[in-house]
Amino acid sequence: MAKVQTVKEPNAIVRFYRETVGELKKVVWPTREEALRLTWIVLVVITVSAIGLGTFDYLFSQLIRFLISL
Repeated sequence: MAKVQTVKEPNAIVRFYRETVGELKKVVWPTREEALRLTWIVLVVITVSAIGLGTFDYLFSQLIRFLISL
């Protein structure tokens, strides 16, 4: 009688870990200079957006105050 070998499947946690490590090996990570440059770009865009939205908020609130006081 021939013995049939069965391959035991790894449990979900082990499989998830192995697949995650495999995917992370494929990632092309940015250099330090690229990361710093992109961080500064994000900070500048956020700051400009915050100033713009704050200005619009202030102007619209003044407009509403003016309209209410009529």
